[in-house]
Amino acid sequence: MAHSNGADQNRFKPAKSRIILDFSDCKYLGEVHKLLKAKFGFPEYYGENWDALWDCLYGRFDGTGTALIELHGFSSMNEELKEHSVTMLEIFDEIQVKSPNARFVFID
Repeated sequence: MAHSNGADQNRFKPAKSRIILDFSDCKYLGEVHKLLKAKFGFPEYYGENWDALWDCLYGRFDGTGTALIELHGFSSMNEELKEHSVTMLEIFDEIQVKSPNARFVFID
C-alpha cells in the first residue's frame, strides 16, 4: 500500500507549455489566488498573497520551465477586484522581464 506523506503537497506540479488563466468567473481575490495556485501547480504552502505569487512564479520560471500564459476575462472582473489585481499584472510583467521562459499575453 502506497503511503502519502506531507512532502508531496510541498512540490510544484509539472508546468505546462500553455497556461490559460480565465478570470471571468472570479468575484473575489481569494478566487484569483485559487485559480493561480491551480493553474501554475503551486505547492500547498502557497500563501495566497502577492509576495507568495512572486516567489512561486520566480521559482517556477527560473530557467527550467517555459510557458505561454494567456490571460482571459480580466476585463470582466468587477472594478474593485481589478484594482486589487493590478499588483498581479505588475508581477507578471516583472517575471516576464526576468525570465525569458515565461510570456504573458492578454487574450481578453
